Amino acid sequence: MTELLATIGDSVRPIDLLDIAVVSYIVYRALLLIKGTRAVQMLTGLGILGIAFMISIKFELFTLHWILSYFFDSLILLVIVLFQDEIRRALTYMGKNPFFSSSSTAEEIEIIDEISRAAARLARERIGALIVIERETGLKNFIDTGSKIEAKVRSELLYSIFTPTSPIHDGAAIISEGRIAAAGCFLPLSNDPNIEKKLGTRHRAAFGLSEETDAIVILVSEEAGEAHLVRNGKMTTNLSEEELRGSLMAILELYDGSRIGRIRLRSFQVRTGTRSKGRDEKAGRDSS
Repeated sequence: MTELLATIGDSVRPIDLLDIAVVSYIVYRALLLIKGTRAVQMLTGLGILGIAFMISIKFELFTLHWILSYFFDSLILLVIVLFQDEIRRALTYMGKNPFFSSSSTAEEIEIIDEISRAAARLARERIGALIVIERETGLKNFIDTGSKIEAKVRSELLYSIFTPTSPIHDGAAIISEGRIAAAGCFLPLSNDPNIEKKLGTRHRAAFGLSEETDAIVILVSEEAGEAHLVRNGKMTTNLSEEELRGSLMAILELYDGSRIGRIRLRSFQVRTGTRSKGRDEKAGRDSS
């Protein structure tokens, strides 16, 4: 045993340990990135094909081996095609863009108050809305699709953006660096086949952006008159103003010492393929 350890010590250089540590960290971050996504299912499928390939070699299944050999010859191209969304997300995560980079804690709490107040009022009046909070992943590509505003976050302004008479009420309002950067923005629609068919374009847009980025999306359903919170492709439904405020503060790790500020974040247990709590939404009419 001593000789074995001595042999390993002689053959392993310090740089090799650093190499192993870097690769392990990259694999760990990659697993965190694809956790809870469709990529896990695709990896499982590739694993099954890999096992079938090994079995074809061991038992000399020539036809199966021939088919899988051609399949794995294009493995790199196949991985790029299958995991293009995850690769894009990984590349965007390399650049950091904090949401509240230039704001103090008091200003951040005030912004959360304004957002929660606006969402609650929109829900009461059954006015559909999408309010996006940018975090570390930059949303400039989506901001550029809308009308630039560059204004302080105020509940009255958010409300006026989404009133039916507003020319930019159909899109999303994106809040970046503590300001309303733009409104009427187009968001990517989710391609997840598990999303219920009854959910409309607004829901798919909220899911789509939250799947591609780490943004927080406040979704107001005009049909149900409820405010929802969408994050990482999962949705927490039917939040009151107080619950929405507490959830946002918990996600953004903001605490003001008040009772509301200490509300624990409700678990994001309502997934894209399950029904929302409360009233069922006829989301086919909720796509405006």
